[in-house]
Amino acid sequence: MALPGIDDCDQARRLVGREIAVRREQLPEPARGHYYWSDLVGLEVVTLGGQRLGRVERLLETGANDVLVVRGERERLIPFVPGAQVRRVDLEAGVVEVDWDPEF
Repeated sequence: MALPGIDDCDQARRLVGREIAVRREQLPEPARGHYYWSDLVGLEVVTLGGQRLGRVERLLETGANDVLVVRGERERLIPFVPGAQVRRVDLEAGVVEVDWDPEF
C-alpha cells in the first residue's frame, strides 16, 4: 500500500514523526490466530476457571511480546502469548480466556 503523492524517499522523509491513519476497512483480514490490537481493546478477560479479571484497556509492545493491560478491580499486565497465557480469543463473544493467576 502506498500513500498518494509519496513517490520517493525524500517525500517519505517529510512524514517522519507524523501520525498516519488507515481506515479499518483498508486493512487486510488478519490470519487465523492473529488480531489487530484495536480488535482486542474492550474485550472481557476471564481465567480458565471463569473468573472475570476485567477488560482489555490497551496493549503494550515490550520487544519480547505484547502485553494486555487489563483493567478490572485493579490493573493487571498479562503477556499476550497465545497457547501459554492467552488460551482463546473469541471476538464474537467478546472474550479473551487466559491462564493467569487472579492473585497476580
